[in-house]
Order: sequence, then structure tokens, then C-alpha cells
Amino acid sequence: MDTIILVIKSIILGIVEGLTEFLPVSSTGHLVIFQNLIGFKGTNQSYVEMYTYVIQLGAILAVVILYWKKIKETIINFFPQKVGYEKSGFKFWFMIFIACIPGGVFGILLDDLADKYLFNPVSVAITLFLGGIWMIYAENKFRNNRNKSKSLNVTAKQAITIGLFQCLAIIPGMSRSASTIIGGWVSGLSTVAAAEFSFFLAIPVMVGMSFLKIIKIGGIAVLTVPELISLAVGFVVSFIVALIVINKFISYLKKKPMRIFAFYRMVFAIIVLIAGLTGIFQ
Repeated sequence: MDTIILVIKSIILGIVEGLTEFLPVSSTGHLVIFQNLIGFKGTNQSYVEMYTYVIQLGAILAVVILYWKKIKETIINFFPQKVGYEKSGFKFWFMIFIACIPGGVFGILLDDLADKYLFNPVSVAITLFLGGIWMIYAENKFRNNRNKSKSLNVTAKQAITIGLFQCLAIIPGMSRSASTIIGGWVSGLSTVAAAEFSFFLAIPVMVGMSFLKIIKIGGIAVLTVPELISLAVGFVVSFIVALIVINKFISYLKKKPMRIFAFYRMVFAIIVLIAGLTGIFQ
């Protein structure tokens, strides 16, 4: 019975993850809130923290599937001698690597502090609200400055800028997607180009974070059978839901502004804070 309950909770969290991973609303923040709300627990807190990152790999796999044609193209045209540096896969992945550096450095330095002090519903709610205000400000300020740059043509300066903004995602509730898209705006990318670059950037970032969490708890071997089953279920569910959400999100961004997500963040944050005052969270 305990295993069934854990699996049901994992299905709920997988849906939450798939829905929120690539939207600028913070998937980690939502997972922290819903894990607390439904009482999602393993044999120790380290498993819960690791679970949060590992099921995100399901959503990342959805990116690989949906953007496989572009990924394949960068592999086929990897060497600059074949198509030139600007159009080469080497340049594209090198820009991804550059964008990963700031987050990697600050992630290693601050990850434990974030886990200890910021992974709670109240902290997440405050960050969601403030991040929503920031999104509205950024979109209004940089709306007319964004050009038609494609993600494959990101420069080193743009990659560094996006990477620095991504560091804000260490704070649960800030949103890696929102931070990198705003970084894209600041560096001159269109919303769609910034979002797609954010998708590709998520691949090495989330894979690295997931393995870091697994190593920190001592590897998958320390997990119980129910925990392994719940992890697999969450992974699969988040993958399926993310497959649907990504295309819908890109289609939306081609036609409408992002402020609707900012308003959602702020309303959701207020609800969470009110719920916190009533003692609904454990």
C-alpha cells in the first residue's frame, strides 16, 4: 500500500514537473510546494531533493526528442571545416558550454546553502512573486530591443549573459527558464530564440545537476525499491507531459507576450502564502 501511495504521489509530481519545467514559472519551486502539500517523502530528505532534479531529466528527454532534427544537424555539421565556424555544430555547443560555466561555478558554491535555507514553500512563494514583477519589468523594457537572432547564431557575449542570468535559478522559485529567457532578451534575442536556447542549455545543466544529487546521496543503490519505482514513474510522466507542453509553449510565444506567466506566478504565490499562514504546509 505504501508503494502504491508513493507511486500516485509521483504521478502527481511528474505532471507538475512536465507542465512547469519549460514555462517561466519555476518547476523546482512548484515541486517543492507540491511535495510539501501531498507529503511526498522517502527514507530521507536527500532522496526528495534528488528526486526533484532527476525527474526533470524526463522533461529534458522530451527536448531531445522534439529537437532531435536540430541536434542531429549540429552533430552532422559539427566540424567548422565542413560548413564554416558560424554554422558549425562546434560553435553551437561551444556557446552552450560557455553559458553553462557561470551556473556550474555558482551551483557548486551555493547549492548546499540553497538546499538548506530556500527549499520551503514560503521562500519559494516570495521568490515566485518577486520574479513575476521582474518578468513584467524586463519584458516591457526590452520588448523593442529584441531582434530576430536564431539560437544557432548566439555569440559568446550573449552566451555569457544568458549563463549569468541562469545563476539566479539556484534560488527555488526564480525559474531557470524565466532567468535564461530574460538573459536572452537583455542580450538581444527574440523570445522564441531565447526560449529555444534555454531548452538546449537545460540538457547539460539538468543532467549535471541530477548526477550531482545522485552522487551526494551515495548513488541509486542506496534507494529502496519503492523509491526507485516512484523515480521511474515520475520520470516517464514528466517526459510525456513535457512533450505536449513544449510545442504549445513555443506556439504561444510566437503570438503573445509572457506576462500572463508573470501574473500566474504572483497569484499562485499569494495563494501559497495564505495557505502557509493557515498551517496547510507540513
